[in-house]
Amino acid sequence: MSMEHFPPLMFAGLILVMLIGFPVAFSLAALGLACGFFAVSQGWFPPEFMSALPQNVFGILSNDLLLAIPFFTLMGSLLEKCGLAEDMLDSMGQLFGPVRGGLGYSVIIVGFILGAITGTVAGQVIAMAMISLPVMMRYGYNMRYATGVLAASGTITQLVPPSLVLVVLADQLGRSVGDMYKGAWGPSILQVLIFALYTFVLSRVKPHHVPGVPKEARTLQGWALWAKCLRGIVPSAVLIFAVLGSMGGLPGINTAICTPTEAGAMGAVGAFVLAAMHRRLSWPLIKETMLNTMRITAMVVFILIGSRTFSLVFQGVEGGRWIEHMLSDLPGGQIGFLIVVNLFIFFLAFFLDFFEIAFIILPLLGPVADKMGIDLVWFGVMLCVNMQTSFMHPPFGFALFYLRGISDTLFKNGSIPKKVESNDIYLGSIPWVLMQLILVAIVIFFPQTVTAFLDKEKAVDLNQASELLQQMGGHDKPADMSSDDASKLFAPELPASSASAPTDDGDAVRRALEEAAKK
Repeated sequence: MSMEHFPPLMFAGLILVMLIGFPVAFSLAALGLACGFFAVSQGWFPPEFMSALPQNVFGILSNDLLLAIPFFTLMGSLLEKCGLAEDMLDSMGQLFGPVRGGLGYSVIIVGFILGAITGTVAGQVIAMAMISLPVMMRYGYNMRYATGVLAASGTITQLVPPSLVLVVLADQLGRSVGDMYKGAWGPSILQVLIFALYTFVLSRVKPHHVPGVPKEARTLQGWALWAKCLRGIVPSAVLIFAVLGSMGGLPGINTAICTPTEAGAMGAVGAFVLAAMHRRLSWPLIKETMLNTMRITAMVVFILIGSRTFSLVFQGVEGGRWIEHMLSDLPGGQIGFLIVVNLFIFFLAFFLDFFEIAFIILPLLGPVADKMGIDLVWFGVMLCVNMQTSFMHPPFGFALFYLRGISDTLFKNGSIPKKVESNDIYLGSIPWVLMQLILVAIVIFFPQTVTAFLDKEKAVDLNQASELLQQMGGHDKPADMSSDDASKLFAPELPASSASAPTDDGDAVRRALEEAAKK
């Protein structure tokens, strides 16, 4: 067997081990080691190549950016259990309830707000279903709409900053987390508007599917109702704006004063304060949130180790070049590449969750997208929109599993009058998956939905930069140095590990030019 035929076999083996059902992290590590020892026996690379694996893994795990994962997980897990969902859904349900589809609107809006606060799909779907499903059934909402809107509004947490998915994507693509957050705001807002538009159209076409709640059913009215809404929203909004603003993750904020890790630590402290404000802070709550944080962080680390083992060997047998040649030769150029990649990710999401896709597949696709001239921030946000569907479509849509489990619990304890059928849950998810795919198409064909929120690149006067170089270093620019070469001296590429630094790429140049202008 020649080495050029081995990468396709490794990739086929990757698909096979993922379909077996054994934990992906350990399957990947085993496959990578087996293929690595086989490659050594064939003489494709020396044994010393494999000895670099431990140091390679240690280098990845020592990346400070990954510390943001446990901080944001702790923040989300704590806020998920401190009563925010209950307060928001109750107040929003009463505010929008009399309108046809009002309970649907309240679930969509609260899902968006909680997505920016908690960042956990499981807790969000369960919390909203426990509160809203009995109310929707009581007032005659169509079962498929009710289950669909609850599941879809829970999964939007993957896209709304400060999403954990965006942190992982930024790390894998070597881009700033703040830029990734800025780029995600456009699709996040569009997703909410698409969901709300569907609810509005349904309320006009089939008003009996989404009836309004009688006014007499409201327990609060006037200022008391608005005050309750604001009590739930304002403290949460302050926390989110503080976290995102400090790391430059809000549109219009060009300067970051914190790294993502520091912002995550600040958010975790803020979560403790909010939990105390809701009088829910207790030792059992803290213990449960810490255990949940430990489980998620350990899962991420083991998947990262397994994927690194596989990708090291895959790159050693020139698998990256095979992937690049295969995807670069697709008809349609960039659009053809993006369509194929999105179809590939969509079908992988039937079997894998977003962590596995991000750590296994993205390192293979990112370099190809970069060489094709695709903006990696836009590329990452687009894939994040696509990966929302991993929670929604059968057979392994985890949001549907959560909904199935909580609906059975509600039926057994008498909170809902009849059992929710699996058929209603799965069929109810189809329109919402289609809306998520519509958003993917919008992001592909209208990149401005992402790039409009990013900072505009500032042009550098290369002649002035060359003169400044002579003043600072005392060296004349060689006669054969082109303008491109001069620009590279002032705008070097940042390594992936420093992609999350608070300053952007042009800060050093701008500061130097400003100092020269003052002189």
